[in-house]
Amino acid sequence: MPSTTSAEAAAPAEPSTSSPALAGKTVVIDPGHNGRNAANPSIINKPVPDGRGGTKACNTTGTATNAGYSEHEFTWDVATRVRQALTARGLKVVMTREDDNGVGPCVDERAKIGNRAKADAVVSIHADGSNSATARGFHIIYSAPPLNAAQREPAAKLAGTVRDTLRAKGFPVSNYIGKDGLHGRPDIAGMNHSTVPAVLVECGNMRHPEDAAQLSSAAGRARYASAIIDGILRYLG
Repeated sequence: MPSTTSAEAAAPAEPSTSSPALAGKTVVIDPGHNGRNAANPSIINKPVPDGRGGTKACNTTGTATNAGYSEHEFTWDVATRVRQALTARGLKVVMTREDDNGVGPCVDERAKIGNRAKADAVVSIHADGSNSATARGFHIIYSAPPLNAAQREPAAKLAGTVRDTLRAKGFPVSNYIGKDGLHGRPDIAGMNHSTVPAVLVECGNMRHPEDAAQLSSAAGRARYASAIIDGILRYLG
């Protein structure tokens, strides 16, 4: 299993520069899953409201590469890189979890964190786990049909901007889900509950060898972080 040193996880993905235009803006970064979810099924399987009148499981364990590198490790690593770089630019950054050794929080609570923060943007970081031998590439999920004003033009703009910056870094768009790297869904509770612009980035398929090589390498994670940082900054700018 590839390892991540604390120095690698903490290193900013981009040079640190502050911007007065970003002062006072808040970004919520949501690293998917958590390190002890798998050991606590009674907690993560608890039903919570899905935002459309039904229920979803509180959370899930996430997926992993065939070599055993877990999604929760990946999302935490990328999220900490994004947090440090955005903080260096003068943004207030709120994380939905503060380490990779806990359980949850539930998906509805993650959305509430962004709502309470009155975030200018919420970006949830994930990786997919399709077993198709040919499925690869990233896609951006947003709530559709929209349930409020923030889920309309603002979320669509955030999704498109992050899609464009990932593509600009050389990451291929998904060839198996969504359209042109974007995928509106009604069943993602964290997106449904959001009253601020929110998207979920599925960075790649952890079961595809080429995607897995990027997702499980420090260099690849730095590239993903850099693309997400660029997308957030362009959206806010």
